[in-house]
Amino acid sequence: MTRLPDPVPPLPRDRGLKRDFPVSAAFDWLGQGWSDFKAQPAPSLAYGIAVFIVSLLVVAALVTLSRDYILLPALAGFMVVGPALAIGLYEKSRRLADGESVGLMDMLRVHSRSGGQVIFTGVLLMLLMLLWMRAAVLLYALFFGLTPFPGLGEVIGLLFTTASGWGLLLVGSLVGGLFAAFAFAISVFSVPMLLNERSDALTAMGTSMAMVWNNLPVMVTWGAIVVVLSAGGVATGLLGLIVVFPVLGHATWHAYKAMRRESHIAEQAEVAAAQDRAREAVT
Repeated sequence: MTRLPDPVPPLPRDRGLKRDFPVSAAFDWLGQGWSDFKAQPAPSLAYGIAVFIVSLLVVAALVTLSRDYILLPALAGFMVVGPALAIGLYEKSRRLADGESVGLMDMLRVHSRSGGQVIFTGVLLMLLMLLWMRAAVLLYALFFGLTPFPGLGEVIGLLFTTASGWGLLLVGSLVGGLFAAFAFAISVFSVPMLLNERSDALTAMGTSMAMVWNNLPVMVTWGAIVVVLSAGGVATGLLGLIVVFPVLGHATWHAYKAMRRESHIAEQAEVAAAQDRAREAVT
């Protein structure tokens, strides 16, 4: 009697997600993003101008409504929802790679292969941003008590000339860094994945986190590039975002494609090898 081979165990979900990308790959993605920006630049510029106007309106509203005490956390939290806002830029890069023409309306009326899961992901990221802003307010109250916010003109001196200010900077940087790292990990690839593949929001977030964790050196480098360029865009009175945001959006698409392409190749190779072993066991 022929003995049936043992069943082939399923591949672990994170197999194939670890790739040997050099740190320099992050700069290659940035260069590809710049190339996409220069190819038919008008839609990308219009997209960047729209992001600049919306950001300016949010800042003006916070100052007008005397909510300037959450302005700094709001600017930092912008990076949390940035990947969801950049979906039109991913669409342009996708169309360029397929040799298709692209206009601003194509970038605004994006049809995701995952349907409304992109919206659900955006809502989750927005809630995470609101949670970070609330945490920032609580940290301020923890170190300075229930005292009124002194205003943007005085807060810098307050932070750097008092013991409570240094404590807030230290703890706030630590907590903010944890929020930023988590938000970056779950969002950097999830939105491009939902645009390009059929999936659900939680699976896409989990896959994004696995790809970041399994490719930590290059992803830390990419995260640092995003932080530095975004900070530069904010330091120019938000004007720099007109160019920085589209370039980073296009570059993120190329980072996603590189990760997923290599992951799929590795997964397919391992599945094929497992099938070969099973056939050899039968014979």
